[in-house]
Amino acid sequence: MLKGIPPILSPELLKILMEMGHGDEIVIADGNFPGAALAQRLVRLDGHGVPEVLDAVMKLLPLDTYTPEPVGLMEVVPGDDVKPVIWEEYKRIISRYEPENCKIELIERFAFYERAKKAYAVVMTGETAIYANIILKKGVVK
Repeated sequence: MLKGIPPILSPELLKILMEMGHGDEIVIADGNFPGAALAQRLVRLDGHGVPEVLDAVMKLLPLDTYTPEPVGLMEVVPGDDVKPVIWEEYKRIISRYEPENCKIELIERFAFYERAKKAYAVVMTGETAIYANIILKKGVVK
């Protein structure tokens, strides 16, 4: 254990966050996401939800200020009658740490999968909410 490090962040995930450079992306995914099929590096946090993992990661990870939208969400597929209420929670969490840089883009489902393939890592959670996947682009510590 270390002071100030959220205990939800495993040693493996902390190492990945430290290894990531400016512009690298990390996906925090829900339990339905095909992470094992897509990830270059896969971290399992099955007993946790995306909001608690997002909150812990945002305590340590600066968002990219050189990108218009450093946060990406998987867009609802046309025809799905769903309003992902979890997105409002994401906005609150991100705004707490990066109030001036909480710009979010919606990414079409298959484009999201392509971005996930290129992401530095995918963190699989046990989140049961649908459309709960989120991409964060790392910035620099100033």
